Amino acid sequence: MEQSKFKVSVSPHIRFPEGISQIMWWVNAALFPAAVASIYIFGLRSLLVIATSIASCVLVEALSQKAFRKEITISDGSAFLTGLLLAFNLPPRVPLWIPLIGSVIAIFLVKQLFGGLGYNIFNPALAARAVLLSSWPAQMTSWVKPVNGFRIADAVSSASPLGIVKEAARAGREVTQHFSYMDMFLGNIPGSLGETCKAALLFGAVVLIIKGIVDWRTPLSFIATVAVLSIPFGRNPLSEVLSGGLILGSFFMATDMVTAPTTRKGKIIFGAGCGIITALIRSHGGFPEGVCYSILFMNCLTPLIERTIRPRIFGTRRAEE
Repeated sequence: MEQSKFKVSVSPHIRFPEGISQIMWWVNAALFPAAVASIYIFGLRSLLVIATSIASCVLVEALSQKAFRKEITISDGSAFLTGLLLAFNLPPRVPLWIPLIGSVIAIFLVKQLFGGLGYNIFNPALAARAVLLSSWPAQMTSWVKPVNGFRIADAVSSASPLGIVKEAARAGREVTQHFSYMDMFLGNIPGSLGETCKAALLFGAVVLIIKGIVDWRTPLSFIATVAVLSIPFGRNPLSEVLSGGLILGSFFMATDMVTAPTTRKGKIIFGAGCGIITALIRSHGGFPEGVCYSILFMNCLTPLIERTIRPRIFGTRRAEE
């Protein structure tokens, strides 16, 4: 009698109706409004940064897979997404060699050397940003004022909202509100390409939540933790939520299916951990922003979180104490 055998693949075992390629392109589409908004806010120079970042990531992906004698899968949208997220973490007037180097770090070092899509332990775009920020801090923190128009305009340097708060805290001055809540929500503030227009980011996030691609638990616990901890740290909760890359990071990077937990409790713990680290770095750290480093740190703890809160096997009972 022939025995039936079940094939058990690598986790996660919960499947979406769409495949990997469809999910990646859905995320890319959800980020499209934010990309258009960033080009309008900072001018056409932003389009060049985004295009350079995406093209270089796709090219490095193809060359890496060819060098490793793997199937070239640039059509699945993952390299495109990494390039877009990398661009979203860059200043609008950054030199174009920065995204070129960032693409090599993100795709070759962080993704392909670990085995390709599904095997990387860190979010590639954030890992590249961390290396770029530590290597070229001046170029990575050169913020400019919005130009508000699809045109080429002269760059006028300006500090980001979180940078203003950090400088005031270092000087012992009282922190004042330099930007209105509406300006921060609509993105009419200095900052990285993807951290400005919260309205566009939230629109894309809602689409992904409705599609079931993004789980609300991680971003909600992330944002809520930052907002709550800002009160004892003497900071404005609403400004903390609308400033920096919190919205971008919580919905589009902390929810990465490869580097984040897959269980419901794990997602809440992961988001809360990111929120704690972000709030600590913002208030007591040397950098004004902590979203990038908080997600990367929690990426390291993902296997521990998964193992600790692993659900019991169906049909078994918990050990009695």
